[in-house]
Amino acid sequence: MSEIAKLLPGFNCGECGMKSCRDFAATLVDVSGLDRCTILKQDRFRGRSEEITKLLAVSEKREEIVGVLDGLHAEFTLAPLPGEPSCREDLHPFNPEAQFKEGDTFRYRPLGCPITHFASVLKYDRGIVTVHLVGPIHLLDGSPSPRDIGICMVVAFEGVIGSGKRPEVGETVRFLPQHCMMKKVHSGVILHSVGNRLRIEAIDLKVW
Repeated sequence: MSEIAKLLPGFNCGECGMKSCRDFAATLVDVSGLDRCTILKQDRFRGRSEEITKLLAVSEKREEIVGVLDGLHAEFTLAPLPGEPSCREDLHPFNPEAQFKEGDTFRYRPLGCPITHFASVLKYDRGIVTVHLVGPIHLLDGSPSPRDIGICMVVAFEGVIGSGKRPEVGETVRFLPQHCMMKKVHSGVILHSVGNRLRIEAIDLKVW
């Protein structure tokens, strides 16, 4: 969408029925919608119109990413960083007495999610614990169950794009973490992007 918005005239004239060219770009799902932009039909914008047509054609061919639980569409899947078992998650524990050190394993429930998670600590800094999800290993090897720290708020994800489109920094996105057991679409804001590596904050399980 951002690539298409950059190619539109940028006059924000409202002739298409939208307040801005960026809003118009967000409504485009196929080439037929381009007819609503009368300025784009001018000869001076012919090259841009052809570029937008190509982008829309590619977009139509992209793999459809749909959450299993909610049936919502996502723009991309988020995969682990190379060599890591899951996407990284930053958690804010609601338990004020919880303390962590690198390598600790614990269980928790993300706010808004009915599934208990098991995590291994990568680092703990100023109340935020960065983890990998590791699964209920204790059920397999007979070791004691990890301590339960209760509910945590997931404040960020970090990983790489598995499939789908590459978002822009500052963009609000729908994404599907590959390690999500419910295959539920999440939403958030792209804070940082280097190549295919993304950091997504303001995580929300309520997606419209």
